[in-house]
Order: sequence, then structure tokens, then C-alpha cells
Amino acid sequence: MNMIEAINSAIDICMDRDPTIVVMGEDVGYFGGVFKATAGLQKKYGKTRVFDTPINELGIIGVSVGMATYGLRPVPEIQFADYIYPALDQLVSEAARLRYRSAGEYTAPLTVRSPFGGGIFGGQTHSQSPEGIFTHVAGLKTVVPSTPYDAKGLLIASIEDNDPVIFFEPKRIYNGPFDGHYGRPVTPWAKHPAAAVPEGYYKIPLGKANLVREGGDVTILAYGTMVHVAAALIADKGLDADLIDLRTLVPLDIETIEASVKKTGRCVVVHEATRTGGFGAELAALVQERCFHHLEAPVERVTGWDTPYPHSLEWAYFPGPVRLGEAIKRVMED
Repeated sequence: MNMIEAINSAIDICMDRDPTIVVMGEDVGYFGGVFKATAGLQKKYGKTRVFDTPINELGIIGVSVGMATYGLRPVPEIQFADYIYPALDQLVSEAARLRYRSAGEYTAPLTVRSPFGGGIFGGQTHSQSPEGIFTHVAGLKTVVPSTPYDAKGLLIASIEDNDPVIFFEPKRIYNGPFDGHYGRPVTPWAKHPAAAVPEGYYKIPLGKANLVREGGDVTILAYGTMVHVAAALIADKGLDADLIDLRTLVPLDIETIEASVKKTGRCVVVHEATRTGGFGAELAALVQERCFHHLEAPVERVTGWDTPYPHSLEWAYFPGPVRLGEAIKRVMED
């Protein structure tokens, strides 16, 4: 499966197992979503369980919170992560606080799916990576898959979770992994081992990172598309590196990170989001707090720039293999 098919399979399996699950969003029904991630679900489960909404992100999430409070498990789609901001009040003030405010009497088991990130020339309004905003909110879980196998297992776990989950899908890798070399032909998922996705039910627990490869010289922390950029660079340069795919930002598998950095003594964090206040800053702080006496060099961050995502300068903004390679070189030389 590619990632779109894996996501579709996860939703299908969950809906078949649990009649309280409903899917809603702009064009998710008859059209099957702008990326076809919900294709065929309305035909199979009907218009009362898979339905289109107005172009109103605040309303989509507000209704989802109400549904979740009354016993349903909504899986709303925000068509692009860039348009999730009108829904922030419902996510932050209502969904994230409900369990705490009601002393556990009510929960908000909703999973908000949204494509995010750049690499497709979407410009400033279709390329943003707002995950750092949600990791700052107590009560929300934030998940970012990097492969079809992980996408299916993590989405099933998210839908079955009793707390609200923000499930960001890196749209640049919907149809295949991306190594950051934009001039090369696209590689389909069919040639990648993580495309071997079981057709049936399985879960990947939230809060458990994946050690993609093991090495002794440097730890690279990544998620989403950046996992593939880092993996390609490691292979091209013959680096001896631990590559950790975080999978979930909240809850974070800090134990795996700590063990790796204490072994290697060096750490590079890479993400596509803007630099200031990005999740990489939190990762760098945690590594410094927990591994200070083991560090041989300052923690490096490779990120997007503190600007809107530029259309004409897509690859200058995108933290590709050149910038990542320079950061690794710096930590190795210190």
C-alpha cells in the first residue's frame, strides 16, 4: 500500500469494528477527499457515517467535540493543515480540556486528520507544518507517521484512543518516500519495505519511537518526511548514525532518545516547521537536560526558516540533505 491506501484501510477497519465512528470534512464523502484518503467509505457506510461539511473548520471540530462528548468517535478531516487555525479554540479550549474539566466524567475521543508539510509547491497556504502549536497544548496528542505501515497502525491506535489526537499526514510522501533530492524521479512506495502493510487489524502504540537504523557517532531525531531525507543522507555519506523516527511527538518516547544520545554523544534534530518555537527546540532542551554530561557538541537544529513557506524558493526553505549534512558535519567536528 501507499500511505493514502494505508490510511483508508485504517479508517475502514475501525468503522467496520465500531459503529460509533463517523468521518466528516470537506469533500470526504462522495469525492473521497482531496487526496482520496476516504475514497469508497461513504458508499460502504452511508451518508450518516461519512459526510461532507461546509467549508468551516471551526464548525467541523466544534461538532466533532459535541459528538465525542455524547459517545461517538469522530474522525474529522481538515483538508490542509494550513486551515486548522479557525478550529484552534475548539481543539484547545474544549477538546483538550474536557477530561480535566469534567474530572474524567467526559472524554473527547476524536482524531483530527490533516495533510501537512511542503515539497509539493503548495506555497504559503498549503505547505505549513503547525505541529508545534499542538504539542504545546496539554490534553492533545500529536502523531506524525513516516511510512504506510506506521500510518495504518498509528491511525488505528489514534482512533481507538480516548483522548483527542491530531494526526498529521506528510503529503509529500503520500505516494512514495522522498529523499530531499527534488531533481530525482519519484520513487513509489512499492519499492520500500514499509509498504508491506497487512490488510487486517494491527496497532502501533502511541509514544513509542522507531529506531530506523543504529549507529554510534551521532543521533538524528526526525519525523514525517524528514525521516527519509535523513535516511538517504546517512546511506549516501556512509554515516554511522542512530536515526530515530519519533512517530508521536506527544506522548514522546524520551527514553529511546536519551539512551541513544548517551551512547553517541551528539544529536541533530530536523523538522520542516519554522525554527522559532518549533518542536525541535523542545527536543534540544530535553536532550540538554537529560544528556548534558554525555554531549560532545551542542545540539544542532535543521529546520524551516522563520518566514511564510515560499512558492518560488521551495527548496531553499525545505531542510534538505545539504543543510542536514552541514549540521552533522558541525557536530562531528566539535
